[in-house]
Amino acid sequence: MAQSSFGSFLNIPTAFPGRVNIQVILQNLGTLVLLSIALPLNAAFVFLTSIGNLFIELSQPRIAQPKTVLISGGKMTKALQLARSFHAAGHRVILVETHKYWLTGHRFSKAVNRFYTVPTPQDSADAYTQALLEIVQREQVDVYVPVCSPVASYYDALAEAALLPYCEVFHTDAATVKALDNKYSFNQLAQSLDLSVPKSFYITAPEQVLQFDFSQETRSYILKSIAYNSVYRLNLTRLPCPSYEDMKAFVYSLPISSENPWIMQEFIAGQEFCTHSTVRNGELRLHCCCESSAFQVNYQHVENPAILDWVQQFVKGLNLTGQFSFDFIQTADGAVYAIECNPRTHSAITMFYNHPGVADAYLDTVPLSEPMQPLPTSKPTYWLYHELWRFTGIRSLSDLRTRLQTLFQGTDAIYQVHDPLPFLMVHHWHIPLLLLKNLEQMKGWVRIDFNIGKLVELDGD
Repeated sequence: MAQSSFGSFLNIPTAFPGRVNIQVILQNLGTLVLLSIALPLNAAFVFLTSIGNLFIELSQPRIAQPKTVLISGGKMTKALQLARSFHAAGHRVILVETHKYWLTGHRFSKAVNRFYTVPTPQDSADAYTQALLEIVQREQVDVYVPVCSPVASYYDALAEAALLPYCEVFHTDAATVKALDNKYSFNQLAQSLDLSVPKSFYITAPEQVLQFDFSQETRSYILKSIAYNSVYRLNLTRLPCPSYEDMKAFVYSLPISSENPWIMQEFIAGQEFCTHSTVRNGELRLHCCCESSAFQVNYQHVENPAILDWVQQFVKGLNLTGQFSFDFIQTADGAVYAIECNPRTHSAITMFYNHPGVADAYLDTVPLSEPMQPLPTSKPTYWLYHELWRFTGIRSLSDLRTRLQTLFQGTDAIYQVHDPLPFLMVHHWHIPLLLLKNLEQMKGWVRIDFNIGKLVELDGD
């Protein structure tokens, strides 16, 4: 979806190491110029909003036992949303992020009481755990709610043992993280609970694919890397290929090995959905569902009882606690198939921007009659600068109507009228500083993702 990728109009490859690449310079400088053009309007808008807030007195809820909540992943919008939800309920929020993202615009939110940076966990799990522990002790944290990257979810689970004497950790254990993050073991877990998933095979060598008897199958197959891979994850080449030679060339082009296993999975045609689920002791307490796509930066809640029932059965069957994101395919006849599970927060939680019960879904232990879902008044969420770039791809009046409809019927996921500063600082401090850093290092990037607050790079973090 090239038109969704802010800055991709420059079509610039990543710089070659040790060589000045004028294209990379143009990519970074060109994007900085575009952001600079937008700066005065953004700054004026935020300034006027802030002035208006001086005349609006907001009462902070008084709750009997306010908690101090530590939230990680501070560069991502979903962390900002959780911070705002806990703050709105009267709790104190401490935000953390790795050292690289000290510049996050979210640290300027009214919802954030303190901000800290910590080492990157994959560089040193012990240093990461120790840094979290020091923050927990210094700030007297009651609950740690990780908002994880794909890598950090495992390290947050490892840190749980050290943190538990001092605070609750709202996360699942390390073994479960590994099992759910692995597409094949997740598939097998779901099957053990008699839940619908695509037929899947564990692949450790190209020969397994070449020797597979596709003549007995009713559907085609695709290959997916079990480990997250930004290069191959969107490759949906159908198997079998038109000829044996084509298939041999394809499978041998993939880095399949016993150390880097893949999954061969049925390709099921249908509508894609993604979900976010907040779960405590097997009880689904908060849930949202929306139509999905490869580059997802628009979220609109849809009622889907079949998916809700699937998730409830899964989390209850494994007695899970934590935050879980599922990807589904629903066929034309209404059958749902779970494709994968990510044991971490989904950006779809931005749809709860106006829901007063989010903090209780995480902190309260009183059973609910049904899981919380986005309010009927909740508007679809988007990221304005992504939407503005999409206007460059307009080719018809219908395209224009679609783009305008998205803007006027939805709401920006970062901007809030009572907390406008992050909207300015993400777009005109956080991202520009990342661009300047890349310019200094002569690095290119694939796209800017304002949602997760980073420059997406090949083999990046």
